[in-house]
Amino acid sequence: MKDAKEPLLSHSEILQLKRWNTPTIYNGWEQITRQDRSKDGFNLEDTTDYMPAMGPMVGYAITVVIEPSKADHPAARPDAWQEYRDYIGSQPGPKIVIVQDLDKPAVIGSFWGEVNANIHKALGCVGTITDGAIRDLDEMTNSGFKALARRMCVGHAHSWPVTWGSEVEVFGQTIQPGQLVHADKHGFLAIAKEDESRVLDAARFMDTNECNTVIEAARSCSGLSKEEILNNINNASQRFSQAARNKFSRQGEW
Repeated sequence: MKDAKEPLLSHSEILQLKRWNTPTIYNGWEQITRQDRSKDGFNLEDTTDYMPAMGPMVGYAITVVIEPSKADHPAARPDAWQEYRDYIGSQPGPKIVIVQDLDKPAVIGSFWGEVNANIHKALGCVGTITDGAIRDLDEMTNSGFKALARRMCVGHAHSWPVTWGSEVEVFGQTIQPGQLVHADKHGFLAIAKEDESRVLDAARFMDTNECNTVIEAARSCSGLSKEEILNNINNASQRFSQAARNKFSRQGEW
């Protein structure tokens, strides 16, 4: 079992990250990371945000593996729930529970429901990303516990913590315990430790860069000819790219 390191970000910085959607965080992250922006960090498969009205969630990954189809897990490890909850309580928050379901692509039972959502909320968790299912959707929403999942289902079957505190794979992406995760209706982004301290500043800069250049040019078209609009947008794109290069030595999206 691997414990998460102490988080690098203050609570204020976490709250500031939560003010932007996940694509905006990606736009900053891609400027500072050494990872491959075409395949690393984000979900590579479809996922559904079942509480989009809650907005983004930000937290440190708590990892757990389940296999609801197997009845022998509870017997093999009868104290698993208590040990797993001890693990959750020992980790810094806010926390997002990342659940790998070994039954995939089948969906046999849900790790989540009204009771488990409330217990995890009490232990400092703000939500979950599960490659399996959720149930009790209205009750989970009422508890303020956000969920990104593959689908919903009716039962829990033999849902039980099998292992926890280790690397997991969900939606085609590998996530380490303790990674900073940003997620919303678009999907999720798991940020490497080396990028964690810089991602807020990078996202803030790139958002402002867009507003000062390409978005401003595209939304200031009243009374202009087509040629003037195109000229303004082309000039704004150049200014956007130059600002990104000056800050990060990378061009940016435009």
